[in-house]
Amino acid sequence: MSGLKLTEIWIYPVKSLGGIRLKSAKVFEKGLEFDRRWMLVDRDNDFMTQRIYPKMALFKLSMSQDQLSINYKSDSIPLVPANSSNLTLTKAVVWDDEVEVAEVSDEHNRWISERLGVSCRLVSFPENNSRPVDLKYQLNHEHVSLADAYPFLIIGEQSLADLNSRLKEPLPMNRFRPNFVFSGGKAYEEDTWKHFAIGKNKFAAVKPCARCVLTTVNQDTGEKGVEPLLTLSKYRKQDNKVLFGQNLIAIDHYEIHEGDEIILN
Repeated sequence: MSGLKLTEIWIYPVKSLGGIRLKSAKVFEKGLEFDRRWMLVDRDNDFMTQRIYPKMALFKLSMSQDQLSINYKSDSIPLVPANSSNLTLTKAVVWDDEVEVAEVSDEHNRWISERLGVSCRLVSFPENNSRPVDLKYQLNHEHVSLADAYPFLIIGEQSLADLNSRLKEPLPMNRFRPNFVFSGGKAYEEDTWKHFAIGKNKFAAVKPCARCVLTTVNQDTGEKGVEPLLTLSKYRKQDNKVLFGQNLIAIDHYEIHEGDEIILN
């Protein structure tokens, strides 16, 4: 027994909106099922995130029997996965990547724009559309969803505990938007992982996660502060990047469950 256990599973269906905690999830090449398969784009078809629009944190997602909804205060609107056979595709930009996406509906655009206070459109990323992972970190020509760069992110509870021991006010894990949280082991030991299994699924750790100002947005209020970047920069900086968490690629694509044991190879 390794003593390492998967304690939380999270998806973020719409990039940079609220996450959903699940008891189990299907592992796909691009990421967990429904994870970052939608995003908001501006008038130039550039992706939008809490980095520029911190109020996006106030839009929460929920799922009931595979039915997704976007919620804002007491209002909600359903979110239906795209049927890729009859979509009109358009181009959008995520960082340095140009991707083909489909606009969801005028109703969704209006609903979100009115509440966000910014003109935007909701687009979906069909499962079969291409977006290769950076060639330097591919193992088998993997592709990724609309996540920043990699299909999965894992963080240890001990890593957050160590960070919180250095902060005046402790922060929740939702500042870091992981897909997987685990218990056991030492703080930051995920930095050293290469190949490991969570339950039936084998994963490869390919690159530490470089953090940005999004981590400074309070996910309950949508307000920006200075932490945790200020503190992390004092002891987690490497090559001018602040690192926290580990990016992963999946070797297997089975269902994953809260409570699964983690075995290091």
